[in-house]
Amino acid sequence: MKLSKHIKTVDEFGIHNYRGTFLAFLAIAALYGTITIFSFLLVSFEASTPNANITTYRDAFWTLQMSASTIGFGDHFPISTGGRIIVALMFYIGVGLVGFIGALVADKIVGFANTNIKNRQLKKQNEDLLAHNIKLEQKIDLLINKVETFIEKEKTGNKNV
Repeated sequence: MKLSKHIKTVDEFGIHNYRGTFLAFLAIAALYGTITIFSFLLVSFEASTPNANITTYRDAFWTLQMSASTIGFGDHFPISTGGRIIVALMFYIGVGLVGFIGALVADKIVGFANTNIKNRQLKKQNEDLLAHNIKLEQKIDLLINKVETFIEKEKTGNKNV
């Protein structure tokens, strides 16, 4: 069995749609990968700062996890400017990723309508209508030519025009 079938599907419009579980896995991996990397940076900024309360990797990981989730218990907080920048970045990145994961979960539970699919359906309908209109215009042009030819024959009385 191909792995791509578990990752994405192709709809009737030829658009690749990634499965929600795959997207959630990617988002969680991105979130915790970012927390892991930023934790090293946070400890390096805070460890050398006097009165810092983030002195271990574990404290930094916990702080960034709380920052990403917007809970922020306040038991650990950055003192250095570099540490504050790292926590602020994690907040913004975390809000986006946690919100995205929450939206995926809500979509599975509630089953929101996928507006992308509706837009593709409307686009396909518009393309079909446009093609039909072009055919109608061609038929109308042909009919107008025949009517004009008929009128010209009637005016001149010549049936060979």
